[in-house]
Amino acid sequence: MATEDKNRATAAAILPLVGGAANVASIAHCMTRLRLGLRDRSLVDDEALKALPAVMGVVEDDTYQIVLGPGTVARVTPEFEQLVEEAREAAPPRTAVSADDLAAQGAAIKAQQKAKNATPFKLFLRRIANIFVPLIPALIGCGIIAGLNGLLVNLQWLPAVTPALAAMASGFMALIAVFVGYNTAKEFGGTPVLGGAVAAIIVFPGVADIDAFGQTLSPGQGGVLGALGAAVLAVYVEKWCRRWVPEALDVLVTPTLTVLISGLVTIFGLMFVAGEISSAIGTFADWLLSNGGAGAGFVLGGLFLPLVMLGLHQALIPIHTTLIEQQGYTVLLPILAMAGAGQVGAAMAVYFRLPRNESIRRTIRSALPAGLLGVGEPLIYGVSLPLGRPFVTACVGGAFGGGFVGLFNQLGDTVGSTAIGPSGWALFPLLDGNHGLGSTIAIYAGGLLVGYVAGFLATYFFGFSRDLLTEFNVSQEPAPSTVAATGGPTSATTPGTPGGPDSGGTDPGSPAKTPAGV
Repeated sequence: MATEDKNRATAAAILPLVGGAANVASIAHCMTRLRLGLRDRSLVDDEALKALPAVMGVVEDDTYQIVLGPGTVARVTPEFEQLVEEAREAAPPRTAVSADDLAAQGAAIKAQQKAKNATPFKLFLRRIANIFVPLIPALIGCGIIAGLNGLLVNLQWLPAVTPALAAMASGFMALIAVFVGYNTAKEFGGTPVLGGAVAAIIVFPGVADIDAFGQTLSPGQGGVLGALGAAVLAVYVEKWCRRWVPEALDVLVTPTLTVLISGLVTIFGLMFVAGEISSAIGTFADWLLSNGGAGAGFVLGGLFLPLVMLGLHQALIPIHTTLIEQQGYTVLLPILAMAGAGQVGAAMAVYFRLPRNESIRRTIRSALPAGLLGVGEPLIYGVSLPLGRPFVTACVGGAFGGGFVGLFNQLGDTVGSTAIGPSGWALFPLLDGNHGLGSTIAIYAGGLLVGYVAGFLATYFFGFSRDLLTEFNVSQEPAPSTVAATGGPTSATTPGTPGGPDSGGTDPGSPAKTPAGV
């Protein structure tokens, strides 16, 4: 009961600071963030929100995102939704809205959207992320069960239980195409179950009796990419039918034509094409890490956080999922997770370089445990990014950690993750590889250590100019987000992207809060 009261208290504290229930247009959450659609952005009190104990930071993107952390956000969101609903029910009847009021509101919304500068490409990537992020909890749960099952099999313990665990771990992955199809149709404005029905063709065992492009199809051929394409096609067919089919026949004709047309195209086209693309992704990932693992890991580990900041990391989500579907794990996520290790090392260096600034040091002490577990937004938005240089040197730490893991991949010791979302220490239960669990854990742990040390050293020696040290290493208590008053970085509230994993997590995904491939 105490936990429920705490979650409700958090929700109750947040609501007035975002302008009240009347200002909330939509409510959603990902792995770590409460995402709010707001009618009037000017009604939000950013500083008061960031001062709440449960709030790790705020990020403004297509929605206003309040960082609460994994687990917490899933418990606070229902309480917040209930409070909004109660407030709306208790509100007095609305007075008539004038044309001037509507015009002013429309102008404010237009200005807000223009300021966000949402490009079509980023919007498309965000839609792709919206398809896969809801699948992350199942990927994590099944991935951990798969790891536990593998451990029991290797130790030859509980042989009567391991087949059941194998079924639990594999059942979702065997039908993941159906879930992708369902979510895709929902995201693109079609009937979700029709998207799932068309995608189900891909995993139906009977396709093994069908020849296409001179070869016999295999169940699952094309995987999640085929399911994605099939469901998008189904949405367009369905919308076309809605426009042209008479209303009296719509309930019979539209679903039939949707499944028939898109199903035929899927069987005699998409499964083959998507299968070739999926195979090429797996082959390229293996080739890249086998032939240039150290260099590739260095680049991927160093650039991942900037990709997260730009929202481009979402393009990796289908790639991660395809690799997991093909090989049982994604070899990219452990490398990308090193970006979070660089942030941790950089934050520790900031702690020692600013011994007089107790405000920043207190922020680091409170955010480090979350950072070690792969939740990096408090460190990014509260410490390294507002300070400027430490964010760059943190990326250097991530680059060296990624290069370390990539080097071992190049030497033949593959390190992968059976799910996307977590990173940091939270990724240990999801690790898998080709040379046994002990070797895989050792390499990943070594990569984290390298990331911590490299991020620390780069930040300690190169993360501060003389002017920056003079400005921040003072015996006063300004919050990191208000250093703009002294002429430093403007705010800890920096435009970000939706997560992974979250990943960190997520969804890889950033890896920090956004799932490390999400």
